[in-house]
Amino acid sequence: MTRPLLPQHSRYEFVPLPERRDYSWPGDRRLAFVLTTNVEWFAYGAGLGHDPAKTGEPQTHRNYAWRDYGNRIGVWRLLELFDELKLPAAHNTNSLLYDYAPQVMAAIRKRGDEVVAHGRTNAENLRGLWQPDEERILREVTESITRHEGAPPAGWMGSGAYESAHTLDLLKELGYRYVMDWPMDDQPVWLATRAGPILSVPYPIELNDSQLVVHRKGSAAEFCDMVVDQFDEMVEQCERHPLVMNVSVHTYVFGQPFRLRRLRAALRHCLRHAHAARVWWTRPRDIADFCYALEAGVVPGSKAL
Repeated sequence: MTRPLLPQHSRYEFVPLPERRDYSWPGDRRLAFVLTTNVEWFAYGAGLGHDPAKTGEPQTHRNYAWRDYGNRIGVWRLLELFDELKLPAAHNTNSLLYDYAPQVMAAIRKRGDEVVAHGRTNAENLRGLWQPDEERILREVTESITRHEGAPPAGWMGSGAYESAHTLDLLKELGYRYVMDWPMDDQPVWLATRAGPILSVPYPIELNDSQLVVHRKGSAAEFCDMVVDQFDEMVEQCERHPLVMNVSVHTYVFGQPFRLRRLRAALRHCLRHAHAARVWWTRPRDIADFCYALEAGVVPGSKAL
């Protein structure tokens, strides 16, 4: 019997969880917990972007202002919350924030948080671009972050998590160490590129407020219940396997006061859990650095690695 000829990719091999090698995070921790915000800038009356009322609505002053709330108000409330709970964070950041909202980037820098490259603006993505045009955009984003932060970004999260057939290759060639566009696992996985391996750090398509609140019309309570349930389950499962729990919030979604209150309670639950000592409260670049230091074959991925 021949295998069906389905379209496939060659970025990673299928390695089921029970067949993987065990390891622990620094300090013998077993669950790496990551908070990831999305700090985004949009075009006025043009381009792509969510609408708070209806999917596919045209770009208007209303949805522009709704998203701009995240930069004017929401991000500051989230940063205050992270300070209150003494939690590190990573921020998927459009590079045009440096031009239009430099105060936001200064505050992120002051906290010592990680800036993850997130395209120029979420009013565009990489779909359908020719390779030279895509490379020009990726290079522009990389150079902008490097110029302002004094070091190149370690990681990439595409606008809308979109990639072309060449994105991973170009990112590796530009010096990126990890990406968060592939939501297929709860552990880091090596992805093959034409220039060598790049790491996939888990990033949620489920535990993501954009997916639940904007697209599925879920509530803040539902999302925060998901955070609690995910943590409670993973902090038990991590006894058997090292895991990554990444929570994704957008500044214009969970920066709203009524949602922020629920998020505070959920994060406090995680911090006060009886097994919180098993948890490494960290950033994706630290996960990547740790994985790069492990011996070959520990982190699953491509046979070519």
